[in-house]
Amino acid sequence: MAKKKDTVFVCQECGSESTRWTGQCPVCHAWNSMVEEKVFTGKEDDRRRRTSSAAAAGKPQKLAEVSSGEKERIDTGIRELNRVLGGGLVPGSLVLISGEPGIGKSTIIIQAAGNIARERGCVLYVSGEESEEQIKMRADRVCRRPDTGAGEISDNLFILAETNIENVSTVCENLKPEFLIVDSIQTMYSSETESAPGSVSQVRACGNELMKIGKSRGIPVFIVAHVTKSGELAGPRILEHMVDCVLSFTGDRSHEMRILRAQKNRFGTTSEIGAFEMAEEGLVEIENLSGTLMEEMDEGNEGAVATAVYEGTRPLILEVQALTCPCNVGFARRTTIGIDNSRVNMILAVLEKKMGVKLIDQDVYVNIVGGLKPEGTYTDLAVAAAVYSSFVGRRLDSRTLVLGELGLTGDLRAVQNSEKIVREGERMGFRRVIMPVKNAERIKPGGKIEVIGIRNIREIREFF
Repeated sequence: MAKKKDTVFVCQECGSESTRWTGQCPVCHAWNSMVEEKVFTGKEDDRRRRTSSAAAAGKPQKLAEVSSGEKERIDTGIRELNRVLGGGLVPGSLVLISGEPGIGKSTIIIQAAGNIARERGCVLYVSGEESEEQIKMRADRVCRRPDTGAGEISDNLFILAETNIENVSTVCENLKPEFLIVDSIQTMYSSETESAPGSVSQVRACGNELMKIGKSRGIPVFIVAHVTKSGELAGPRILEHMVDCVLSFTGDRSHEMRILRAQKNRFGTTSEIGAFEMAEEGLVEIENLSGTLMEEMDEGNEGAVATAVYEGTRPLILEVQALTCPCNVGFARRTTIGIDNSRVNMILAVLEKKMGVKLIDQDVYVNIVGGLKPEGTYTDLAVAAAVYSSFVGRRLDSRTLVLGELGLTGDLRAVQNSEKIVREGERMGFRRVIMPVKNAERIKPGGKIEVIGIRNIREIREFF
């Protein structure tokens, strides 16, 4: 059905409207200020619109008259989650969280739901996968007061086992929740689309409806999504473009540590990470992440080097391990965990060319301990030192911190936030830091930790 076209006359002086033209504005009485404009109005029940009423749609608004977007954020009661979100939930925002099965997605959102229901008001948890009894069992285990630790489920936390998105919209209109959770988007369907739940058209339609619910009513919406075998978000890519924030929950189910990252965030940075530990009472925040990553580093191991990265607003100290062994048959292997394989190949080429380390007949394995995948070039020098340590069979002092970017010429380039990394290393009990000379020159003398600046990769030999 084509849209209906109406004509209105708008005063250019005061902005008032009239259905008929007059030489003088009936409000501000300005002469010859009425200008004709065409207004397109659609059907009253058009569900594809973001605005809930057709009268409010299609009318532009002056940007200067729009209220500021700096709204009060909603505290989830989980500091690490607030950190990744940029300070908390923004009213009207859509947050998409994904991760492998059993990684802890439902656990963290039920914890956040319990905290918000206790502090702010009504929270609606829509479940398309689990029954009310299953969610109740999880809530009894993880919903605990942060001050006393006692288990308590707020009366403001509501559960709805529903997969029809129109019914969810009706419940939201009647209940008016402060926070909405949909677990998961692949189980939801719209009655206006005939395809099966989880299909591209259904995910798109349900995503549009959730965006309408969140934006028009100012409700923050948490959407749980599945991932494919390769770890990528299942479903159409348009879902990632529609939402305001995309969170990725990673970790090895055989280990207790879980890492939460923001792959997209319209209200904050994407460089922050949140660290959790899976326990019997749910996900527990890891406040001293550097200490947790370094607590199992043994002294005197060849191929183990301590390094540091800067994630968001905090420095993290972690361990790099490398192993070299002769290749018996075929081509030498290059296996990496937690670091880009092409980056390691570049570092190995620099070691061969600039330091004379013959690795062409050596299998090389590099691992970032703890399951982290640090971004940037902070770990280049540490990877080179770990590979060299394993190759020559000599260890580096475990109380030595190594960081810096390695260039193709063998020279070291400066990295950012080195001063904060040095302070973190001093707090963790390290005795010295090896870094690019440009970073070392910026460090003020007088600390308890020795700062050593080097210019070229060849100078790393002196510390073994």
